[in-house]
Amino acid sequence: MLHRSIAVPTASRAEVIAAFSYALDLTEGQPAGHCIRACWIGMQVGRQIGLSSQDLGDLYYTLLLKDLGCSSNAARICELYEADDRAFKQGYKTVGTSLAATLHFVFRKTAQGRPLRQRAAAIGNILRNGDAIAQEMIVSRCTRGADIARTLRFPDAVCDGIYHLDEHWDASGRPGRLRGDAIPLFSRIALLAQVVDVFHVHAGPAAAIDEARRRSSVWFDPALVQAFEAVSASTMFWSALASPTIEARVVRMAPQENEVPLDDNYLDAIADAFGQVIDAKSPFTAGHSHRVGQLSERLAGAFGMSRERARWLRRAAVLHDVGKLGVSSAILEKPAGLDEREWVEMRSHAAHTRAILGRIGALADLADVAAAHHERLDGTGYPLAISGAAISRDTRIITTCDFYDALVSERPYRAALSVDEAIAIMTEAVGSAIDPECLKALKTNIH
Repeated sequence: MLHRSIAVPTASRAEVIAAFSYALDLTEGQPAGHCIRACWIGMQVGRQIGLSSQDLGDLYYTLLLKDLGCSSNAARICELYEADDRAFKQGYKTVGTSLAATLHFVFRKTAQGRPLRQRAAAIGNILRNGDAIAQEMIVSRCTRGADIARTLRFPDAVCDGIYHLDEHWDASGRPGRLRGDAIPLFSRIALLAQVVDVFHVHAGPAAAIDEARRRSSVWFDPALVQAFEAVSASTMFWSALASPTIEARVVRMAPQENEVPLDDNYLDAIADAFGQVIDAKSPFTAGHSHRVGQLSERLAGAFGMSRERARWLRRAAVLHDVGKLGVSSAILEKPAGLDEREWVEMRSHAAHTRAILGRIGALADLADVAAAHHERLDGTGYPLAISGAAISRDTRIITTCDFYDALVSERPYRAALSVDEAIAIMTEAVGSAIDPECLKALKTNIH
């Protein structure tokens, strides 16, 4: 089989990271472009207070990647609050700073629609253990985010900025209960930018300004609030936020002093980093993306593909489930069969994968291959219901490896199967879902 050559990537690191930030918006339940807009807001504040070019560069990536660890608490939110994690996160960000407002939100959203006894038990657990629960989830999120940022080769300033995102000026935040200037500056700017964007999208510029003032000296550094008020006095500030070209503007803002070569090694690092974000969405998928990537690379070699092509295919395999960041953990963690509405949402992850990868210039050629991993040879798959020869060998390899790893891993609805059990099930699916040559190569490469 002939394969086209792999083009040398020409995009910048900023372009790739900015495009991937849309995946983080998905898992936080935020409107598309939230991290991009927060970056615009925070960079204007950084310039207003006179940050150096080096500091602006570190601030830039702190802002784009502030939610890098956000998928790690999704399953826990679903479990504790018995709620859709994405909707819960989105709603919680518009809650005021008072204890009364927080309790009202928790009472209203926890186990919504469940029997009274079940709701009371869930709420009681949160009331008894609320502080420990909040600390646990934020530490998990912050630690994961900082660790992934390190795998992307960002300096300590960026990693610390991500780790301390949820600290508050008055020491009421987490994870370290830091106060005032003890909070890293980039964390202070990122939290302000995040809240400004949430309230701007939710209720407009006036609401965003009012909320920043309301939280000054409580959540926010008052000097940064003053800087925000200064830059937000310009109509250009708000028009840029609403502009369809905001992503391009933000990419152009990336300070060149902080750029690194976007070579194959760094593209691998980016794919692996976002593979970690994907797998953190559920405890049942830990390591899944990495394993599917490694196995797909081995099968590519078995088919005689070049090392370059096999490496390219590994990236596609690692990122095949990036769209699951847009699926509720209530569905991903469900221990029983899905109803029709839930299946519709579950199937949407393939289209999300296509949309996310398709907007990343250096990885766009992965999009169709990765997004088609649930297509079937008999035409009954999704998202496009293509069949036969329309499904490339690249996709057939990923499908086979994904199918296998899912079978031999524990899932909410069943225990992990043995290798022999998995192969038996896959053999029954040969010709309908599984390519026979791919299964043959798989059996050779797992023993």
